[in-house]
Amino acid sequence: MAFKDLPTDTLPREKLLARGASALSDAELLAILLRTGLAGCSVLQMAQGLLDRFGGLAGLLNTDDQALHSVKGLGPAKRAEMLAVMELAKRATAQQLREREVFDHPGAVKHYLQMHLGHRPHEIFAVLFLDSQNRLIAMEEMFRGTLSQTSVYPREVALRALHHHAASVILTHNHPSGSVLPSPADHALTATLKQALGLLDVRVLDHIIVAQGANHSMAEAGQL
Repeated sequence: MAFKDLPTDTLPREKLLARGASALSDAELLAILLRTGLAGCSVLQMAQGLLDRFGGLAGLLNTDDQALHSVKGLGPAKRAEMLAVMELAKRATAQQLREREVFDHPGAVKHYLQMHLGHRPHEIFAVLFLDSQNRLIAMEEMFRGTLSQTSVYPREVALRALHHHAASVILTHNHPSGSVLPSPADHALTATLKQALGLLDVRVLDHIIVAQGANHSMAEAGQL
């Protein structure tokens, strides 16, 4: 079923043009992107089904092509459009963080990290390298797997900090389990990296743990 087959007062595209994008629900916005549904399933029903399946809009837009490929009705064109929207959102947030101090937008930092890591199925440790004005230089995914002091190499983090001429860093990793509380290993790793980078006059500003729909700042919690 396409947009033309829906009642006029429920057409998401027309509603957006008449009232503005903020007037639409997540399902309605997604329906505009999908354009068509399936036999016996309207585009709005399909949109809502995708949101339910992937845990909301953030989960859907942060999934990968392999997961989307398994959804009936999502052909190459629709998958490509969804992946493009996700990448545009990441790049827009990254641009904001490159142009202004990260501390001006602490929520943007967490949102940026959740877009990158919150829905990944395996644990990833990444570093945000910042300049002397606390603006983003680059984010690099450095290690995968269960984190410990022995699985993350301070030397590698230090070399990348020197490469970027970073004045400070924000450490981050995800917890696929859903809990964002730091473990004893997280605390130990943070202390190790803080000490190692401190020898290079590179400050560790925070260690942010993210999961689907949640995050935890060790700096804000007084745990750094």
